[in-house]
Amino acid sequence: MKKNSSTRIVILLITMAMITLTACGKKNADNSAKVENADNISGVNTKGGNSGDIVNIGVTDIIGSLNPLLQDGTEVVKYAASLSFLSLVELNKDLEFEAQIAKEITTEDNKHFTIKLDENATWSDGTPITSKDVLFSFLCWASPEVGNTGMSIYKIAGVGDDGYVEAGAEEISGIKAIDEKTVEITTKSEMALYAFNNIYGRYILILPEHILGDVPREDLLTYKWFNAPTVISGPYFITDFDLNHYVTYTANDNYWKGVPKIKNLNIKVVTSSQLLAGLQSGEIDLVQQTTGVILQEDYESVKALNNINVFEGTPVTNQSIFINTDNITDTRIRQAILYGIDRETILNEILNGNGEIVDGFLASAGPFYDSSLKPVEYDPQKAAALVKEAVADGWDPSTQYTFYVNSGDTTFVQVASFFTAQLAEIGINLKVNTVDLSTLMSVAGNKEFDIIAIQYTFTPVDPYTDVDWLLSKEGWTGYYNEEISAALVKTQTVKEMEEMKDLYLTIDTYVQKEVPMISAYIISALGAKSNRLQNVVPDVYGTFLNVYEWEIAE
Repeated sequence: MKKNSSTRIVILLITMAMITLTACGKKNADNSAKVENADNISGVNTKGGNSGDIVNIGVTDIIGSLNPLLQDGTEVVKYAASLSFLSLVELNKDLEFEAQIAKEITTEDNKHFTIKLDENATWSDGTPITSKDVLFSFLCWASPEVGNTGMSIYKIAGVGDDGYVEAGAEEISGIKAIDEKTVEITTKSEMALYAFNNIYGRYILILPEHILGDVPREDLLTYKWFNAPTVISGPYFITDFDLNHYVTYTANDNYWKGVPKIKNLNIKVVTSSQLLAGLQSGEIDLVQQTTGVILQEDYESVKALNNINVFEGTPVTNQSIFINTDNITDTRIRQAILYGIDRETILNEILNGNGEIVDGFLASAGPFYDSSLKPVEYDPQKAAALVKEAVADGWDPSTQYTFYVNSGDTTFVQVASFFTAQLAEIGINLKVNTVDLSTLMSVAGNKEFDIIAIQYTFTPVDPYTDVDWLLSKEGWTGYYNEEISAALVKTQTVKEMEEMKDLYLTIDTYVQKEVPMISAYIISALGAKSNRLQNVVPDVYGTFLNVYEWEIAE
């Protein structure tokens, strides 16, 4: 999904990263601070340990926030918050939208969307979840007092192009309650149902109006209630946290879908190098593909563990390199970067072939992928020639570009060093800055970079949502192309698969030619679970949909 620092913030799945994206560059001061009296963390022996009725989920990025209004587009933040606050719908492992709070979402004209809430959906205090909660949640996102312009709220009728309603507004004209359990949302222009489901259905976590409605909106981002919410819609209450190290949860015994069978959950923040040891020792029970990065060199060792089952995730996560075209304006330099990095060697030698190389946004596992677009091959001679042409036309060869990389992704830290050395040989100098994921999202949202690398899961059934934002003046790349814009508009109305594939082929062809982004590789990530954990299938999507049905083997 998406985001930005001034007009739109799109949540990245991220997988988005996922994935995925920092909410207006702001942080919840309460949620980002270390909780007092938190246990000391050392290695994988984090708070809670592993005993009896406790399940530990290993993740390799710090958790930016637990406030649903401060999502930063990373999968780890989305999942950490959605254990307590449900979305309207969610994707399952088969890439189908599955009901959460919404029983169904329908449209007849791709402008008026009817959301029917589940009749049984209730808050943990027994209060029914109603249309009021949906209207309140959307209004929070659109209120300038809250200060977040995200989730493409600007596309809804009655919301300004800046993503805001008027200060003090008590409603959004494009969102109406038809009855207690039915809401109609009207968009400014046509939007495909899959895009609506992905943007608004998956990423707006519904909040309790009867609890938060009287809180001044300007206080919501830092409201301490979110640190340990007393009324939730999801299966687990947050009980304690240190966002650099862990979040602990206890079961919601009044969960309307069924009492969770596991009483206690922990999310443990560890390094990638600690996952193997944690899985082996039993300190970690689950690693999900978009929130925990198992080192490539540990794959075979993890597969060999007798106490662990492994699962190869759907290859859709794109190790994306976004180029700020406002800073790197010469297309030839961007092209030289693409020609000057040896992606096949990285795939085969560092990733051991666990993935694929593509150009553009789409992976082969997605329904709109067209294999006729062949990836650019490594050609350092052509790259050097492009640099030479640019220098002749005034490009300064002493320029050094900042290249931001996620320190939690130790595999890509290695890759970044390799790429940097290769580009130095053709006359392009990069300064690699490794930062934690939360900082990376802030840098991206404020566009304080020349080049940035992020694992981004472009939702296969809805690439439009992310591509539309990323390839815009407001997006991370700052790149805009009229042909791409026209193609994206058409994707929201066409129904034939071949025509849809042609439209995305047009988009990815322009991306290959003008290089606002580079796909370093598509990841086929490894997930893992302990044998003692039952009814769980770690995958890119859908892992936590049935978390209340997970069991611990006797």
